[in-house]
Amino acid sequence: MASGDFCSPGEGMEILQQVCSKQLPPCNLSKEDLLRNPHFSKLLLNLSQHVDESGLSLTLAKEQAQAWKEVRLHKTTWLRSEILHRVIQELLVDYYVKMQDTNVTSEDKKFHETLEQRLLVTELMRLLGPSQEKEIPPLLGMEKADLLELMPLSEDFVWMRARLQQEVEEQLKKKCFTLLCYHDPNSDADSETVKAAKVWKLAEVLVGEQQQCQDAKSQQKEQMLLLEKKSATYSQVLLRCLTLLQRLLQEHRLKTQSELDRINAQYLEVKCSAMILKLRMEELKILSDTYTVEKVEVHRLIRDRLEGAIHLQEQDMEKSRQVLNSYEVLGEEFDRLVKEYTVLKQATENKRWALLEFNKAYR
Repeated sequence: MASGDFCSPGEGMEILQQVCSKQLPPCNLSKEDLLRNPHFSKLLLNLSQHVDESGLSLTLAKEQAQAWKEVRLHKTTWLRSEILHRVIQELLVDYYVKMQDTNVTSEDKKFHETLEQRLLVTELMRLLGPSQEKEIPPLLGMEKADLLELMPLSEDFVWMRARLQQEVEEQLKKKCFTLLCYHDPNSDADSETVKAAKVWKLAEVLVGEQQQCQDAKSQQKEQMLLLEKKSATYSQVLLRCLTLLQRLLQEHRLKTQSELDRINAQYLEVKCSAMILKLRMEELKILSDTYTVEKVEVHRLIRDRLEGAIHLQEQDMEKSRQVLNSYEVLGEEFDRLVKEYTVLKQATENKRWALLEFNKAYR
């Protein structure tokens, strides 16, 4: 295929968009962008021929696949030895727990003691490591020859190893059955033969489920990429819609705004007048329901009497004001006479009270 055919309209744009979404980082390129930049489109297509779906070059992808293969191989080897080591440790732990609860046979005791001794010596020899450098003194001044003396007898080791295979197989079988029951709780009631058959296929089932999870994750990733693209497209559409709305507001609404404001003002004025009339009507209705004709007549009589009394009080107040005004003409002389009159009146009252008390005393 020629390089000029890559950027042809129609199918070429769709292929280029698929390449950008799978092999290159998402850049939210539309068909219009690709058509406007044909040289950039050619660059993307040429670049896609040298990279895989993860974005690595083909050479690096091949080296990475080989490295992962070696890592998985070493991981499998390490897991086998680690599982065997942990199973042996669990056997020893179970033995000591069982020894505290019940009595153990001499064969079990000999087997577990030989196993523990062999395991400890092996771990110590591994800690010492190869003594290639003579300048470095050995750990704790011990040599491998010193540890070999602590090894169990050869016949005991052969007997222990033959039984260890059976014990490890039994322990692994229990773990496999436990894993099967965890994965499929309905298998708990099956026989050992059925469980063994299911365990034989359990690895394939788990690999299939793992593959389903990976496929689901890949689909989710594709859906997320599609969602990001659609979100970007929706954002652009929304921006265009907002631009159109802004233009409509500027071109149309502002022209009719004054007319709308006048109509709204008239409407609010009419509505306010209607509300005032309604309130007045409610007020008159409440008054008519509260006061009858007899009550209104009585209130009118009471008001007339109160107004007559108020008129008389105002006349009396006017007369008193005139008298006070005539007294104010006298000035300070009038104030002095008022004080003398007050003193004389007080003295008269005191003498009258003393006279009454004197008459009471002589009766």
